[in-house]
Amino acid sequence: MTEPHPGLSIVVPVYRGAATVGILVDALSRLHPEGGLEVVLVNDGSPDNSGDVCRALVKTATIPVIYIEHSRNFGEHNAVMTGLRHASGSYIITMDDDLQNPPEDVVKLYDHARLGDWDVVYTRYAKKEHAGWRNLGSRFANRVADWLLDKPRGLYLSSFRCMAAPMVREVTLYRGPYPYIDGLLMQVTQRIDSIEVGHLPRAEGQSNYNLRRLVLLWLNLATSFSLAPLRLAILLGIVMALLGTAGAVATIIEALSSDRTPSGWASTMTVILLVSGVQSMILGVLGEYVGRTFLSANGKPQGAVRAILRNNAEPGRLDRAA
Repeated sequence: MTEPHPGLSIVVPVYRGAATVGILVDALSRLHPEGGLEVVLVNDGSPDNSGDVCRALVKTATIPVIYIEHSRNFGEHNAVMTGLRHASGSYIITMDDDLQNPPEDVVKLYDHARLGDWDVVYTRYAKKEHAGWRNLGSRFANRVADWLLDKPRGLYLSSFRCMAAPMVREVTLYRGPYPYIDGLLMQVTQRIDSIEVGHLPRAEGQSNYNLRRLVLLWLNLATSFSLAPLRLAILLGIVMALLGTAGAVATIIEALSSDRTPSGWASTMTVILLVSGVQSMILGVLGEYVGRTFLSANGKPQGAVRAILRNNAEPGRLDRAA
């Protein structure tokens, strides 16, 4: 019989995962980590029949399974935050439902964190089985994170990670509508390590991360946990102001020292367009911060839970995670 508080909880955000989540849970049920395990499935408004598959798993799984259903799609990090709040293990692993992370690496990751007394352990891959543009986007996001976040230089931020329960409790105190879990972790600990694991080709379908979702993720990273974009906007403003001052002085000197009419309609238009573009970018950065602050102040929810099922349990009542 599994202990009330297992050694390991595995949180899996589910989106278009009907074909794979059952295989994943079956593979996880064959593992025997120290202290036992539970699986927390969070259906993030998936448009396929992932909900039906997860509900069936609650009835048939041989390990403790908690099924949580969002009332709509809130995003991967929001779904993971909901799962973390319902996980009871001493350590919590987050992983995707697409079977690209080999389930047998779960115990390896858990033991490394537990035996090494690490607060967080990330995974890294010798080779990622993603499309080229996706790998490029991941490298770009990690370079940006090196600049914006107080993280160990070169640490790869993977969604397949293991966290100690005290760190999870600190992270889940955040109730804003734009969570970025790695940014939250960097704010509460520096006891972080990483290990190399396998990465498999996607078993079914295509990645749910398109260019739009990646851009939104970068915005969460840039605007939720750092003032660097605002400082960059200030720096650009100063540079453009200095260039404008130098150009004005040069124009005045040329007009006073020469009878020629100063030429340069094309260059004038170029400067106007350049300055206007920089100003628009600065206003956009400011607007992004103001807009997010406005939505947070007005109580935009981080997630809305419509049902919770546990093994041999009745559906939970309507719950709202703000």
